[in-house]
Amino acid sequence: MIKAVIVDDEPKAIQSLSWELTNFSDEIEIVKTFTSPEAAIDYLETNPPDCLFLDIQMPTMDGFQFLDKLKSKDFAIVITTAYNEYAIKALKHEAIDYLLKPIDSDDLEDTIKRIKKFNYRLLNSSKIEDVLINFHTKLDQKKITINTDGKLMFVPVDDILFIESDGNYSTIVMVDGQKTVITKKLKEVNSILPEQFFFRIHNSFIINLNRIKEYIKNDGYVVMQSNHKIPVARQRKSNFLEKF
Repeated sequence: MIKAVIVDDEPKAIQSLSWELTNFSDEIEIVKTFTSPEAAIDYLETNPPDCLFLDIQMPTMDGFQFLDKLKSKDFAIVITTAYNEYAIKALKHEAIDYLLKPIDSDDLEDTIKRIKKFNYRLLNSSKIEDVLINFHTKLDQKKITINTDGKLMFVPVDDILFIESDGNYSTIVMVDGQKTVITKKLKEVNSILPEQFFFRIHNSFIINLNRIKEYIKNDGYVVMQSNHKIPVARQRKSNFLEKF
């Protein structure tokens, strides 16, 4: 079953597309609809569907601005619009198809085939990725695997300075100053790091213990080799000191 989300500022357009999709195919389930693009972005960050049907012409934020704000787009994107001048731009924004309103049944059939192909390729890509991660983890315990921007990065753990939480995302700060944002919560990142080298010193920070320059006891923070000052949570202080 293809789980789909519809984003369109016109309730009647949502109703019409929902009817077309559910009556045309028993393989599509509309899990959520939105007239507010802002609300849709919040939802998609934690509930990625198999497919997003997105209107282009919306008053507060057009469809392309909407796509630019999405941090992750690991699902099929289908543009729906009454205007035909956006086709090339839609492709540049990684849309797999472009439906003109009113939607033709033959076009819809082709779109569903494209969605299936996209999801099939994505599934197989994920399986290959799992094999690579497992193989690399067994091969080299001194590196961790980071999945970001459609690629796998094999990062030496000693090159990581600290990791900072940003809600459902985490920013990995390297010794050379490079920063990488990944779609993992800090708790998930902590689970893949070797605990003998890393410590979650605060709800928002994990630090590389080998990269600490100073510990300022009175003020309750550590100074990293980069001179970043990172607070030590009061409830984690005793466990932190035990590391030394």
